[in-house]
Amino acid sequence: MSDLRIVPVSDIDEAALEDWRLVHNLIVPPAAMSLDAVRARSVRNRLEVAYLGDTLVGCSTVRPPAGDGGTAVATVIARVLPGFRRRGFGAEIYARGLTLARELGADRIETVVLAANDDGLSFALKHGFVEVERYVLDGESDLWIDLRLAGGGTGAGS
Repeated sequence: MSDLRIVPVSDIDEAALEDWRLVHNLIVPPAAMSLDAVRARSVRNRLEVAYLGDTLVGCSTVRPPAGDGGTAVATVIARVLPGFRRRGFGAEIYARGLTLARELGADRIETVVLAANDDGLSFALKHGFVEVERYVLDGESDLWIDLRLAGGGTGAGS
């Protein structure tokens, strides 16, 4: 393990909300969010930011389990700023999100990656995800990829 410090984001922690928003918007610009949108998301989902010392490295999102038919599906997304990739930080951020999703009752893990994010897609595939669907949102032009963790492995994100 590194000296990575991972901090939960709350809807009242302006600095953490802004750091999460910064990483998210840099990595997935087609889905850029306002601070108010991040605040609302922090109430529905588990958001965290990761720091190396005081330097922002990445963020994560865990969408709590949802599902029907007896399967509780959680979405876990890890994002790492380009200058910090390939140093194990994504794996640490993701492992924490995966643990949280399972603590919340997930028995299936999914993630979503902007297709243009080659690093994120490669990371997800390397960590046991398989592609489920490619799609473009209505009125948009960016391609998204939904992936599912195969066989209960340890997973990834964007």
